[in-house]
Amino acid sequence: MSNTVDYGPLKGLIGLWKGDKGLDVAPKSEGTKENLYYETITYTEVGDVTNAESQVLSVIRYHQVISHQSSHEVFHDETGYWMWDPKSEIVMHSLVIPRGVCVLAGGKYKGPTSEGSVKIEVVANINDKNWGIIQSPFMQQTARTTEFRHRILLSDDKLSYSEITMLEIYGKTFEHTDKNELVRQQ
Repeated sequence: MSNTVDYGPLKGLIGLWKGDKGLDVAPKSEGTKENLYYETITYTEVGDVTNAESQVLSVIRYHQVISHQSSHEVFHDETGYWMWDPKSEIVMHSLVIPRGVCVLAGGKYKGPTSEGSVKIEVVANINDKNWGIIQSPFMQQTARTTEFRHRILLSDDKLSYSEITMLEIYGKTFEHTDKNELVRQQ
């Protein structure tokens, strides 16, 4: 791996993270269900990739596994990439979950917060031609994702995130939320 890779705001993500303060607010046919969870996220350096001989992206692969605190059963497994385009200062997040849903979210990096933390925000929308959502026919008809928002706040060895996924499910629009605080393990 080259030491010259510019991971920009993503650099601090690289490593193994664990958190046990997760809260998932999910839809049910009647009301909502709150799930307390713990998780592990591993961010691994990929390096630079070049697109069309002119765009250079710095890429980090990740794998996230989330388990119920009550039963220790895995209820979410996600893999994808975080990408940094230093020329345009754009952060991209591509993800796949084994429910037949793929997302490519993006956003302009606005620099560190006044406290010096790294704040990363990306969005995708079903109707956005740049930052979109693709899903299987079943998901389109039964639990359609229409919007995805993800925010990370990174400070030293602490990472917190919040994620909002807008769903059309059970005949209504629902704001499915997840949030957690994680600590770097290595």
